[in-house]
Amino acid sequence: MAEVPTTSLRAEQYLAPETLAQLAPFELRAKRIAEGLMNGMHVSPRKGSATDFASHRQYVSGDSVRHVDWKVFARSDKLQVKQFQQETNLNVVVLVDGSASMQFGTLTTKSGWGGTKAQRGRNVWTKYDHATAIAAAISFLALRQRDQVGLGIFADGIRSGVRRSGSNDHWRSVVRCLASDPVDAAVSWERVADQAVSQNSQQTLFIIISDFLAPPAVVQSALSRIGHRGHDVILVTVLDRAERTFNIDVDAAFVGLEGEPKLEVETRKIRSAYLDELAKHLADMDRIARNFRFDMEVFDSHESVGPILSSLLARREAILRRRVRG
Repeated sequence: MAEVPTTSLRAEQYLAPETLAQLAPFELRAKRIAEGLMNGMHVSPRKGSATDFASHRQYVSGDSVRHVDWKVFARSDKLQVKQFQQETNLNVVVLVDGSASMQFGTLTTKSGWGGTKAQRGRNVWTKYDHATAIAAAISFLALRQRDQVGLGIFADGIRSGVRRSGSNDHWRSVVRCLASDPVDAAVSWERVADQAVSQNSQQTLFIIISDFLAPPAVVQSALSRIGHRGHDVILVTVLDRAERTFNIDVDAAFVGLEGEPKLEVETRKIRSAYLDELAKHLADMDRIARNFRFDMEVFDSHESVGPILSSLLARREAILRRRVRG
């Protein structure tokens, strides 16, 4: 991986002020709550042994008197037991698809944004550029919470990355890795899943950022390998607007980026069928994610990262609160 000069790395290239503002109210939480007892901001549903006070409940026979709040008893003449919450850190690993299909894009490069080589010299904001912006935002948020964050760039395997860390300067290492080149290769989903699992033995929240333009059954097989080990996953699907709308009025030759044959296409005639197939594909991917109790969100590479990401995090926080109360 080519080294990016430190002076070229600026946080504002990846995190616009409005993105930070939109993400500020949220924490990145795993639905399968981490079980470790290291410092962090992720609350475990287990009560009773940590130092952070959570709530009171009425004393019942058999409770340890060590947890009785005698100050409350003195004021109210009622025996109330202190409950405590354990705080845990979260292992977060962001996996970014750097395969050939991610080099596609139709949006003019966003001024001052990004640092990847996918768009240099082309003046095009690619799906890979958008994926790096999402990865940078998630990594920044997780590190701000004192979580352990790792990164992997994958195609026919995990080709480059940074080990999990929560150090103060780790975000710079993450961005440096995100500035690497996409490759002219297709994704080997099962190999990527096997490598991800073998490199992360502790329970981990994987954020997989890709266009997921692969047979759903292949992705499902890969996800089963990750889910079987007790990990949590967020699938972040990045598509260019032209892929989502197929609003192309000029008949043209379509050239596959991952070795597919060239096709001469009458775009007006196939648009409806294409959109039906895309909708079915996304519905299949969403169903697969839900079957594993994972999350999936679709991002348009022409839109800002902040609103969609904050909506995803809000939904996950709501799920977590329901689980803790339950």
